[in-house]
Amino acid sequence: MSEESQHILVVEDEPVTRMQLVTHFEDAGYRVSSSDNGDDVLPLLRDSDITLVCLDIKLPGKDGLCITREIRAESDVGIILVTSKQEQLDRVQGLESGADDYVTKPFDPRELLTRARNLLRRVQVQQSQRRRNHLRRFDAWALDLNTRALVADGGVSQQLSQGEFQLLLALMDNAGEPMNRDQLMTRIRNREWYPDDRYIDVLVGQLRRKLGERASTAKIITTIHGTGYLFTPEVQ
Repeated sequence: MSEESQHILVVEDEPVTRMQLVTHFEDAGYRVSSSDNGDDVLPLLRDSDITLVCLDIKLPGKDGLCITREIRAESDVGIILVTSKQEQLDRVQGLESGADDYVTKPFDPRELLTRARNLLRRVQVQQSQRRRNHLRRFDAWALDLNTRALVADGGVSQQLSQGEFQLLLALMDNAGEPMNRDQLMTRIRNREWYPDDRYIDVLVGQLRRKLGERASTAKIITTIHGTGYLFTPEVQ
């Protein structure tokens, strides 16, 4: 899929930063829409072919984290959060809200474009998987590669964030083999997004909650102390 066929939405209330972002993406050949208002995001997503949202965290009214959660309830588009803050708490909150990537101001345009291209490739792969209608099963669960959904035997479905989805796939592909955090970070290709162990630990915690497990009694994703994590069920 060429850049010209990819549509990016920039949501930023600061006019200079918004124009910088729009210019960077347009110069790289992407189609770009922009808004200074978070309330515009869902209507624009519903009415257009947007595949990636570049979203400022600190917006008037609804903040970017709230908007990210709303997007995730309806869509699996790529989401890159942009903020001037660099505290770990913000990064963890961004991850938990369902964002795929994260950049801080001032940002390097080349880095931003690289992250956008990588994320758009993953979105494209996911869209291709959706057309194949493929399920992978384990224990009492199925992972729908088409919709990035975790489906229980009773049919109840939960949407996974991109990070959760990539991590679960990595664990399933190596079922029965302990994986350390460095191996998992490499597999999910998000080392730049959150370069320390906390990223993996947060994702594992989120997956366990969606699987109905607690860390102290987890049987599907178990902790191997001093090593990392082990996916125990057989995968079909």
